[in-house]
Amino acid sequence: MANMSMVKNPMPSQDPLVRGRNFDEVALGYTEEQVKSEAARCLNCKIPHCRKGCPVNLNIPAFIKAAGEGNYEEAYRIISLDSSLPAVCGRVCPQENQCEKFCNRGIKGESVAIGRIERFVADYHNAQPNIEVVKPEPNGHKVAVVGSGPASLTCAGDLAKRGYAVTIFEALHTPGGVLVYGIPEFRLPKAIVAKEIEGLKALGVEIKTDWVVGKVIDIAELREEYDAVFIGSGAGLPQFLKIPGENLKGVYSANEFLTRINLMKAYKEDAMTPITHPKKAAIVGGGNVAMDAARCALRLGAEEVSIVYRRGFDELPARKEEIHHAQEEGIQFRTLRGPVEIQGDMKTGVTGIKCQVMELGEPDEKGRRRPVPVEGEFEVVEADVVVIAIGTSPNPLIRQTTQNLEFNKKGGIVADDEKGQTSLENVFAGGDVVTGAATVILAMGAGKKSAAAIDEYIKSKK
Repeated sequence: MANMSMVKNPMPSQDPLVRGRNFDEVALGYTEEQVKSEAARCLNCKIPHCRKGCPVNLNIPAFIKAAGEGNYEEAYRIISLDSSLPAVCGRVCPQENQCEKFCNRGIKGESVAIGRIERFVADYHNAQPNIEVVKPEPNGHKVAVVGSGPASLTCAGDLAKRGYAVTIFEALHTPGGVLVYGIPEFRLPKAIVAKEIEGLKALGVEIKTDWVVGKVIDIAELREEYDAVFIGSGAGLPQFLKIPGENLKGVYSANEFLTRINLMKAYKEDAMTPITHPKKAAIVGGGNVAMDAARCALRLGAEEVSIVYRRGFDELPARKEEIHHAQEEGIQFRTLRGPVEIQGDMKTGVTGIKCQVMELGEPDEKGRRRPVPVEGEFEVVEADVVVIAIGTSPNPLIRQTTQNLEFNKKGGIVADDEKGQTSLENVFAGGDVVTGAATVILAMGAGKKSAAAIDEYIKSKK
């Protein structure tokens, strides 16, 4: 029976006062009853507009229908035709700006909770014992993949399903890229990422960790040894404010702060990698990374955590769900504040961050109202830890060690939008290393396109 409720089934979650002091997953996931109820809200439209918002083009109505009937393995099979990371996507994709944005139920109420259903289906499948993976017949061709983030994992998975021998070269000691070093445990448990990666290994994907491409091996050598190369090395180089005081003790880039916490488990008492446990933390930025850093600071024991953002609250680029969770946990939002100096000294470290009070002016080229300084008005936000979360760019190592590979002014690889083809014949690229920092699902979409293009390219050489 159809469920014509105007609102989604709510997502069960930890109490804000409890979760703010632990790193356990915040969202607890739907029950079977909730999944079937939510699936019944889907109208199974003849023209499924939801699909046009999905970068990997999931057959959303089909998997929701199967889930609603309790056929969760069939729902998983449908999802896995197009996605190599369903348990990840169900947790971290900004569905409200993609598939759910185009859902017809959203015209007069809330859209169907597509991501929550996907998460349940993936978790159900991953909980089954003795999952059998059918390995494709080898086609005799080899592809090298640089990096092991979402673009690379997707590209590798799609190629492995086509019979290619795929080898991933990962610079860190643990595969997963931004999924393991950037996104906190309370949003994306690392066991979930590891499970998805084990699925790729079962398809035959080989992963070599501690291989820094550009140092241990370079792109030219990979081109000689493999039929094609995909570069999905992400955007791991942090950007800074370039204001006085950024060299003080207690100032972190979001990359370092989150990597120490997520990958090195610096929040544990016996951690080998130390990190400052703040009393008062100021996080500069307004995106998902800033929300992650702020919520991590709270879990490290901070009594007060502030988001410092130069535009207004309505202009925050982070997901609404992440902003809502941060508010519930007591994070303060100091909007219309533009940092001009980090205060303190070299001996004691950070004491605060001085901010110019701003107001919103005329829209910029992207349609967002520009922050304009209010003359003579400043405010100091007290803090003993400051985290800079204003964006990242691609690491320059590949650019410095690869001849004839074209890059743009921001350091990203120039690649064709549809195929990921670069200026080197058998080299393809996608994800943040091309676009700059973006979402997991957009990176996955790029990896998927490149996998199809690599397959087409190699077949054309026969």
